[in-house]
Amino acid sequence: MSLNRKITFLLLGFLLGGCATPQTGFLGLAPVGDRKEYVQARDLFSEGNYTQAIEHLSDYIYKTQNVKRREARAYRLLGMSYEQLGQLSKALEVYLEALEFHPQNIPLLLAAASLYQRTDLIDQSIELYERVLVQDPNNLEALAGQGTNYSKMGFYSKARSFYDKFFELDPTAAPQYRARYADTFLRQRNYKDAFIHITMALAEDDSSPDFWLLSAKASRGLGRPEAALLDINTALALAPGRKDLLANKALWLYEAGRYQDSSKTVQQILKLEPDNQLALLTLAMNSYYLGNKKESRRLIERVIKTEPDTFAGRVAQKLIKQLHF
Repeated sequence: MSLNRKITFLLLGFLLGGCATPQTGFLGLAPVGDRKEYVQARDLFSEGNYTQAIEHLSDYIYKTQNVKRREARAYRLLGMSYEQLGQLSKALEVYLEALEFHPQNIPLLLAAASLYQRTDLIDQSIELYERVLVQDPNNLEALAGQGTNYSKMGFYSKARSFYDKFFELDPTAAPQYRARYADTFLRQRNYKDAFIHITMALAEDDSSPDFWLLSAKASRGLGRPEAALLDINTALALAPGRKDLLANKALWLYEAGRYQDSSKTVQQILKLEPDNQLALLTLAMNSYYLGNKKESRRLIERVIKTEPDTFAGRVAQKLIKQLHF
C-alpha cells in the first residue's frame, strides 16, 4: 500500500471513529437521530404547529448538558414558536438564555432586541441593537430598529440619523420605513418634509389607512383642511369604523364649523362605544354651537359623571363653568 493510501485510511478511521463519542458525534454535533428531531421541529413550525414544535425543540436543546448541542438556530426557532403563541416573556427568556451561549450571534441579538421593543423595554432594545451594529454597522434591521426606538423615546432627530443611513443602504426599502421616517418630521411639526415622505410611501402602497392618516395630519399642518378631510375619508374607506380615524374626522369637522357633519361622525363612534368621553364632549360642543344648549349641558354632565378625573372629564368640568347655558 502506498504512503498516500495509508494516510487516507488513517484519516478515514479518525473521521469515522477517532473523535466521535456516543453523546456528541463528530466535532460535538448532535447525532443524526437528534438532528432529525430539529428538522421535524422546523417542519412543525412551518406548518403552524407551534406547541408541538416547542416540545420537540425543548427535547432537542435540554435533554443533554452538553452546551455544544444548544445550537443558536434551535433557540431561535424555539423563541419564535413562543412568539407565535403570544408568550412573549417566555420567548424573551429563551433568547436571553441563548445569548449566554452565543453572545455575538446576530439573529439572536436582533430577535431579543425586537422583542424588547415590542414590550416597550426600549433601553434594553437599544443596547442589543447597538451590539449588532458594532459587529455589522450596515445591518438594516438594527438601523431601522434603532430609528424606531429613538422615535419612541421622542428623540426624533437621532431617530432620523439611523433612518438616513438605512435609506442610503436601501433606497427602495419597504414603504412602512418611509412612513416611520415621515412620522419623525410630523412629530416635530415639520409638515412639509412629513408630507413629502408620506407621499413617497403612498406611491408604493396606498392600501394602508395609517399612511393616509399621516398624510391627512401633514396636510392639516400645512393649512390644507379639505385635503386632510379627503385623506381621512380615504383612510376610513380602507378601515370603516376605526375609532381613531372617526375621532380625528369629527374633531376636524367641528373645528371647521361643520357641526352637523361632525355630529354624524361622532354618532358612528358612539355606536361602537356609547360612553366614549371625547366623542360625547365633541357632540356636546356641536350641540352648543347649533343652538341646542340644553342638550349640550346634558352631554357635558354625562361626560363628568362617566369619569371625572380623565382629561375629557376635567375639560368638561371647566366647560360647564365657562359656557353660557
